[in-house]
Amino acid sequence: MYSNTARKYSSSLLRASSTISRPLASSSTAAHAPPCRAASSTLSNQQRFSSTLRSVRCSVPRWSHGVDWKSPISLTSQIRTASPALNGFHRKLATMAAENPFKGILTGLPKPGGGEFGKFYSLPALNDPRIDKLPYSIRILLESAIRNCDNFQVKKEDVEKIIDWEKSAPKLVEIPFKPARVLLQDFTGVPAVVDLACMRDAMNNLGSDSEKINPLVPVDLVIDHSVQVDVTRSENAVQANMELEFKRNKERFAFLKWGSNAFDNMLVVPPGSGIVHQVNLEYLGRVVFNREGLLYPDSVVGTDSHTTMIDGLGVAGWGVGGIEAEAAMLGQPMSMVLPGVVGFKLSGKLRNGVTATDLVLTVTQMLRKHGVVGKFVEFYGDGMSGLSLADRATIANMSPEYGATMGFFPVDHVTLQYLKLTGRSDETVGMVEAYLRANHMFVDYNEPQPEKMYSSYLNLDLADVEPCMSGPKRPHDRVPLKEMKSDWHACLDNKVGFKGFAVPKEVQDKVAKFSFHGQPAELKHGSVVIAAITSCTNTSNPSVMLGAALVAKKASELGLHVKPWVKTSLAPGSGVVTKYLLQSGLQKYLNQQGFNIVGYGCTTCIGNSGDLDESVASAISENDIVAAAVLSGNRNFEGRVHALTRANYLASPPLVVAYALAGTVDIDFEKDPIGVGKDGKEVYFRDIWPSNEEIAEAVQSNVLPDMFKSTYEAITKGNTMWNELSVPEGKLYSWDSNSTYIHEPPYFKGMTMDPPGPHGVKDAYCLLNFGDSITTDHISPAGSIHKDSPAARYLMERGVDRRDFNSYGSRRGNDEIMARGTFANIRIVNKLLNGEVGPKTVHIPSGEKLSVFDAAMKYKSAGENTIILAGAEYGSGSSRDWAAKGPMLLGVKAVIAKSFERIHRSNLVGMGIVPLCFKAGEDADTLGLTGHERYTIDLPENISDIRPGQDVTVRTDTGKSFTCVVRFDTEVELAYFNHGGILHYVIRQLSKH
Repeated sequence: MYSNTARKYSSSLLRASSTISRPLASSSTAAHAPPCRAASSTLSNQQRFSSTLRSVRCSVPRWSHGVDWKSPISLTSQIRTASPALNGFHRKLATMAAENPFKGILTGLPKPGGGEFGKFYSLPALNDPRIDKLPYSIRILLESAIRNCDNFQVKKEDVEKIIDWEKSAPKLVEIPFKPARVLLQDFTGVPAVVDLACMRDAMNNLGSDSEKINPLVPVDLVIDHSVQVDVTRSENAVQANMELEFKRNKERFAFLKWGSNAFDNMLVVPPGSGIVHQVNLEYLGRVVFNREGLLYPDSVVGTDSHTTMIDGLGVAGWGVGGIEAEAAMLGQPMSMVLPGVVGFKLSGKLRNGVTATDLVLTVTQMLRKHGVVGKFVEFYGDGMSGLSLADRATIANMSPEYGATMGFFPVDHVTLQYLKLTGRSDETVGMVEAYLRANHMFVDYNEPQPEKMYSSYLNLDLADVEPCMSGPKRPHDRVPLKEMKSDWHACLDNKVGFKGFAVPKEVQDKVAKFSFHGQPAELKHGSVVIAAITSCTNTSNPSVMLGAALVAKKASELGLHVKPWVKTSLAPGSGVVTKYLLQSGLQKYLNQQGFNIVGYGCTTCIGNSGDLDESVASAISENDIVAAAVLSGNRNFEGRVHALTRANYLASPPLVVAYALAGTVDIDFEKDPIGVGKDGKEVYFRDIWPSNEEIAEAVQSNVLPDMFKSTYEAITKGNTMWNELSVPEGKLYSWDSNSTYIHEPPYFKGMTMDPPGPHGVKDAYCLLNFGDSITTDHISPAGSIHKDSPAARYLMERGVDRRDFNSYGSRRGNDEIMARGTFANIRIVNKLLNGEVGPKTVHIPSGEKLSVFDAAMKYKSAGENTIILAGAEYGSGSSRDWAAKGPMLLGVKAVIAKSFERIHRSNLVGMGIVPLCFKAGEDADTLGLTGHERYTIDLPENISDIRPGQDVTVRTDTGKSFTCVVRFDTEVELAYFNHGGILHYVIRQLSKH
């Protein structure tokens, strides 16, 4: 079994000539301009073409969508007249088409005025009635398989599996998928570029050509996760925070800038440009590619789990681990299990006062209850017409929170309107519509809708959605707004858990009085200390952003003001938001309430909330106050937003402003006043809440296409601080041993051309014993580095002052810090500690209580392997490659869990860690496992004797043994495991050829 897989996927790299190194640009294509490099007579056809393409791109701005904005001549036209070598390339294209067994359905798409847009692989031309019943999301997989079918990377049998989706999906069959592009943000992008740089070194050490390590598909990296909310409530906050951002991250930024020069097809969008997913939605998303006359649907995988936001635009996209993304960049087809599709029917329309955020929290709860892990969700129904593209993107964004691979909205008239709004040309929009209609991928709700086949069905009448929040510790724990006060009191009473803080009755009304900059101040349980309009989830949606501004306006006019000790912030996803807030005249009211713009990036939602004022922090800590944060993001896991906010609620931007004004979550907005106005009268929630008509009018009048055009044309110029960064030259990176940000990882040290083969686990100790819902934030936190942590000790030993620690997320380019930060979340619960919370464990042989890192190093120095026991949903939350890299560096050989989050399980395999699932109805507790046992996992020594999903026996030194399912879900994953990891596999294949 393995040998066939190896042959199939080894040949994929031999077939590199069937993949153009970067989609050629046309007016509708976003190709980028890599650096110049001379061609060589010894190069392959593919390399000669790529070299020619590079040479003619030299005059094109590096951040330009591949089109010279100053010239009406597209890059495609420039290329066509640049070199006769392209004639050979066009002949090669013809040869490629001849190799495709589906060449007979290659069809021309006519332009309305004569001529044609290009050619496409026509699904209707297959004349197969099964295709008409396929969900639109599956049709995108089908088109990709047909277009890339060469009977090497993609076989005809794979195409048949997809066409026969109704029967094959329940069998969990494997298919290859080649996304059109890859999307990165800087937290995940830095380690990706570190790995690529390290892989070049490994290729060099193996005596091979290091420049074979190069992205073969478009890669866009948007720097958006590094800005922190250090300065707020200031007109100068954006500039001040960006200066601090560059001061902290200069090494990282210079490294990324080096990568954009050293690697072909990689483009870095500088800091201050916006949140990656909003930039993707408003600018990067193509919807339909036109690559030298070949038309096909846009699709993308990204190293941020909220890549799914692009699904609102009808572009198939989802999050993958950085490890998977690197392989996709390097020409590996992604192996995936053909997913089931949940059909989610929407009907009716939202009531007055209900926001898109309320809708998405409702949808999230419904889908979590239904169970959609590993599945697509496809939305349809007459309720779609009432949802703006931004509303759809909000729902699509939260796919990781409801557990789906993606929440897909097929392209319709609303999509086309959005493309025009965001500055796409009429010709591009016309091409998109014509192609999707011709290939039966467009939904026209003015026509009868053919029946689609789905794996299961859900229905929601939009009129049933009511205002709500989510929290205090998980995004799918929805709380209707009218029940917030009673739910809060229940949380205070409940035992410690997702919905409990176990605060004794006698201290629930405790008041902590303190002085805030000379003013008397007080905090209680439930007091709001952070109120943040942040994150890609909502800042892309003008209705909720302008709704928040209208709440601020009404409150200001009535004389209400947010207390000065509440840390307020506004971090838009793009400069467009600033333009329409200023155009509307509403930004001044947000400023009056303390919601000044603090930067353009992912701030509070990722844990970059910055420090609380010292007086506030002391009042919380000294009085053990359960303080609250209210944010418009998508993640509220405990310990993520801020170490001192134990209660974190997700809410719409207007509700963020309302709760900031109230100053507490312990309020019933229907009955309790928010405050007292300037005339001495009590002001209620209903007095400051705008109507749907007011919001619609503000959107209609102030969100204009020119705002998008001018914002994204400005990005091509970068900014002064970015442009002044000096970077090293050369295709191999010069590692600086003194750097605390960028460090050469040890993954490939001692690597040879011979794969290590599969490995079982013998007499391993349990490093950690977990319950349910251990997130990637628990495994590899992105937030602040605690002063007493092993990572802090490492930094201080190298002369780094505590104020310059920065965050784990910003230091992902240094494996020494990230290994020390693995399982370093201050709220992590390890059963070996018998109720104690925090990043420690018991070193079983000695009985010592140590930090997880110190215990792991003690095991490693003694030559002992370790495993992890876990409950359900292990690895849920953000896709985070360090959540797999870190355990590998700690010496973890296997994780035995009740269930895994999709991306994390795949990443464990990618780092050579064995994922095992307990049998249904069993877990560590039912089997009587304490974690003090030693574990032996019996795996066959020959990879050909292992098959996906087979049973394996786990034995302990106490005499207990049990059966688990080994979660190598595809044959390709077995190949990666045999090589010790996905990157090792790629290096060996590239080195051979």
